[in-house]
Amino acid sequence: MGEVPKVTFLPANETFEYEEGKLPYKGHGLPGSLLDIAMNFGFHLEHACGGSCACTTCHVVTKQGVNNLSEMEDDEMDRVEQAAGVELNSRLGCQAIVKGDVTVLIPEWNRNYVSEGH
Repeated sequence: MGEVPKVTFLPANETFEYEEGKLPYKGHGLPGSLLDIAMNFGFHLEHACGGSCACTTCHVVTKQGVNNLSEMEDDEMDRVEQAAGVELNSRLGCQAIVKGDVTVLIPEWNRNYVSEGH
């Protein structure tokens, strides 16, 4: 049996548990990414570019479990630097692959997208 990571999205405080490798890939971001997991569970995380690392609308800030995300690749590093309010633990949801329990905060400027379900 595979690991069962927990992914929590703040401020909604929505937590999703899943068995690694058991989610169907939804075509949003990298397989197993924060965005992929969110979309699998019907939790909307904005992704204007379709999850192709071409914008910053899926920007999140890792609050717990930073070591449980994949390392940042050069494309993500270049793109995340353009995000509003970038922090040390900022990541793009479409690129950050989950490897264990993690809690991320959706920044205030993206929260309207979540509540309106765009």
